[in-house]
Amino acid sequence: MKHQQWRIWKDGCTLAVDVYEETREWKDFGLKDQVRRCAVSIPSNIAEGSERNSAKELIRFLNISKGSAAELHTQLLIASEVGLNSETLALLMKRVEALLFQIRRFQEQA
Repeated sequence: MKHQQWRIWKDGCTLAVDVYEETREWKDFGLKDQVRRCAVSIPSNIAEGSERNSAKELIRFLNISKGSAAELHTQLLIASEVGLNSETLALLMKRVEALLFQIRRFQEQA
């Protein structure tokens, strides 16, 4: 599986694990579930696109991954605004922004 060698996939997986850790104690289960699903969706779509054996399909799934990252960023911002550990969330938001940049760059090369 070629995606396992890609930095964007590895960084996406690491981000998802960190999001799970950060949200472990959240009491708002709806937001917690949505944030986690978005985080997992990012590397999952990168993986799915890589296995489609088509540059067009890879780009399509990278677009979906970017959408999930933007959604995650928005939800982390909302979580921060409602008082859920804003210092750590700010760091996660920066990591999401960096990952979005990586995905865009990777997509340009695909």
